Amino acid sequence: MKNITVIILASLTVSLSAQTADEILDRVDKNMSAENRVLESSMTIHGKRNSRTMTSKSYTVSDKKSFTEYLTPAREKGTKMLKLEDKLWIYSPSTDRTIQISGHMLRQSVMGSDFSYEDMMDDRKLKDIYTATIAGEEEIEGRKYFVLELIAKVEDVAYHSRKIWIDALRFVPLKEDLFAKSGQLLKRTTLSDMQNVQGRWFPMKMIYKDMLKHGDGTEIHITTIKFNQDIPAYIFTKAALKQ
Repeated sequence: MKNITVIILASLTVSLSAQTADEILDRVDKNMSAENRVLESSMTIHGKRNSRTMTSKSYTVSDKKSFTEYLTPAREKGTKMLKLEDKLWIYSPSTDRTIQISGHMLRQSVMGSDFSYEDMMDDRKLKDIYTATIAGEEEIEGRKYFVLELIAKVEDVAYHSRKIWIDALRFVPLKEDLFAKSGQLLKRTTLSDMQNVQGRWFPMKMIYKDMLKHGDGTEIHITTIKFNQDIPAYIFTKAALKQ
């Protein structure tokens, strides 16, 4: 029996090691991306002096369309964001105005958080915009992780390179460093509370840290997430921003 166990473990080790960087990235994309999804979440922004939390509901179709409505607190309630392809509009109930965010404005912070409009806009699969190589393997808290290094193969990308630690069994990221073309570390992301949702592993907690800013980062908690839902087409229209 002991010999059989050793053989099984050895076979598992070989099968994990034999996977290419592209195959690993493809499995990550299958967990993290979807034809569409609906999620509710809270976002806590840990500033230099204090923290504040807001909640929202978002609808997303592939990497082409997304619609987000902020639900709390009262100050942000009713603020809505609509992304169609490479266009982004924001509706503010306090002014009853819709403005388009474009150009250098996309690099600005979303609601004072650690991620930018540019971060929010880019929901493409990693394999479509990066070339991956396996940099090594690490064991963290008893779990094995692949370490992948990604280099951009397209021009329209916010981060020239990334380093990602990926769970070798669940194929979800544990943490990620994002770099400028100069090699400067710009952002760091840590992911946790992995749950099996509709047959895929997905992190329900994420912390984004802008390494060029003070504060303890921005914490996202996903309260509900559903994949492959029937989303009414009217949600992804400018008219829906004022409804």
